[in-house]
Amino acid sequence: MTIKGVLSDMDGVIYRGRQIIPGAQEFVKQMKERGIPFLFLTNNSEKSALDLQRKLEQLGITGIEEDNFITAAMATASFLKDQKPGATIYAIGGAGLMNELYRAGFSISETDPDYVVVGKTSNFSYDMIRKAVRFVNNGAKLIGTNPDIVDPVEDGFEPACGALLAPIEVATGKKAFYIGKPNALMMTIAKNTLGTRAEETLMIGDRMDTDIIGGLEAGMKTALVMSGVSDKDTLAHFPYRPNYVVENIGHIDLDALGKAKEE
Repeated sequence: MTIKGVLSDMDGVIYRGRQIIPGAQEFVKQMKERGIPFLFLTNNSEKSALDLQRKLEQLGITGIEEDNFITAAMATASFLKDQKPGATIYAIGGAGLMNELYRAGFSISETDPDYVVVGKTSNFSYDMIRKAVRFVNNGAKLIGTNPDIVDPVEDGFEPACGALLAPIEVATGKKAFYIGKPNALMMTIAKNTLGTRAEETLMIGDRMDTDIIGGLEAGMKTALVMSGVSDKDTLAHFPYRPNYVVENIGHIDLDALGKAKEE
């Protein structure tokens, strides 16, 4: 098995909060030296591709272009543009989500919006919940950028998009449609961008319920790292397994994978 393309999550794989994960710099260097196309496929909807590029530079990972990123905000805007161009949206989220929605031609409105779109934001409030519930009860469709409940940070975990959506779902009785991983839409966009076949593509992530299941369902090889949300005990809670389990991304040798015994 030869790896000809790599998709990698970021939070918990490349960095944790503001700290780089050991081996991340070396792994990116390895991909570039081997000429292997790669994308950072992240459920982070707060940051733009430029924000993420600059964050990696600050962590010592250079030579990354904006085209090396696909975020949940980008995928959400793309999906909604296909569904209803020019729709009105009540959006809860960071600058990354807002910018992508504006770029796709949407109007951000609190007057009878077509959609309520929720992404992670540290400015989440009760007033946002109240408005979102009213709009959904009046017929707006509920969209989540990604289903993650928590995100890894330096000192543990913090609530993510799925946690922010929970009270809106409970209060309205409506389940959100989630765009980010493990939705096949994210994986399809990424695979088409890489131009590789699924069986020649490696998906690296720290979550069994998004990164790994998404990669498996897309027919890709998968590698679970223990540097984010998951640990060895996590594997016992799922009926499927990744192809490889490693301590962190620095333990992945792309040349050696073809000879390695899978999990």
